Amino acid sequence: MNKVEGQKRKKLWFMIGLLLSLILVMFFISLSTGVIQIAPGDVIKTLLNQGSDRQELVLFEFRLPGILLALLIGAGLAVSGVILQGITQNELADPGILGINTGAGLAVVLFLYFFKNSLDATSSLSIYLMPVAALAGAIVAALIIYALAWKKGVNPIRLVLVGIGVNAGFAAFLTIFQLKMDPQDFRQATVWLSGDIWNASWSFVFALLPWMLVLIPIALFKAYSLNVLNLGDDVASSLGTTVEGERRLLLLVAVALAGTSVAAGGGIAFLGLVIPHIARKIMGPLHQYIIPISALLGALLLMVSDTIGKNLLAPTEIPVGIIVSILSAPYFVYLLMKAK
Repeated sequence: MNKVEGQKRKKLWFMIGLLLSLILVMFFISLSTGVIQIAPGDVIKTLLNQGSDRQELVLFEFRLPGILLALLIGAGLAVSGVILQGITQNELADPGILGINTGAGLAVVLFLYFFKNSLDATSSLSIYLMPVAALAGAIVAALIIYALAWKKGVNPIRLVLVGIGVNAGFAAFLTIFQLKMDPQDFRQATVWLSGDIWNASWSFVFALLPWMLVLIPIALFKAYSLNVLNLGDDVASSLGTTVEGERRLLLLVAVALAGTSVAAGGGIAFLGLVIPHIARKIMGPLHQYIIPISALLGALLLMVSDTIGKNLLAPTEIPVGIIVSILSAPYFVYLLMKAK
């Protein structure tokens, strides 16, 4: 048993090293490419404070915040997907399908709409309040789902089905509310809700970073609970786990990760669904291995998608959520075909 555990740990550290290397390579590619091309050597010089004023402006004020946001959002959505699939025991669960992303998106749109005249959407106060608004919307969505799914406890299948229904309801309210906006705001909201790392700035990075630094370690700390819940409620109870208490706490962590990610990156679909599957195929069923690999895979996928979106039809940018959907949709169809 110890030998198997040792092999698993070696594989985990190998995968972490490999993914970090890929992220580092992609990081420099992202910094180099764009409407304004900067050679890799000049990127390194600029990062060492030896570049021109123009290069420093492009890298530090435009590209670097966007790349860091993509890394944070990708990791947050991926870990949120791992938790939701674990507590629902359903491989097709993710923050988008369950309505959590839509609830968070609706809250942010309402926040921007009502405070547009009194609060600049790009002001520091607005930027730091947006994750709070998104979190509130995600929590409201989760509470509605949990309340409707409750019937002498929460059945995982019932939770997923209720989540799909609540997602449709929130999407309808979101569409109705968008129709009340003026055309320019409507276009902005539509692009953002399709998944767009908009107004990337250091303020957004610093607003999102604390949430990820707190919530992802909590998810990793609760990996054992996810392992036990995957065995079924009866088995989990017999092992001394307070099933509903653990499920509520983990749901809150997943909701917080998804909600704050939506505040910065809009409604990015599929990422939280496919990344946990890939991590599970690589590392097996134990969540202490799945969570870190999912975080790194999610960060890598979103950074790659963001780079493609910004360069494929440059100078026009394709929302990152569309690129993620194009890359992930075939795998999603494959999962549907395999689902029992």
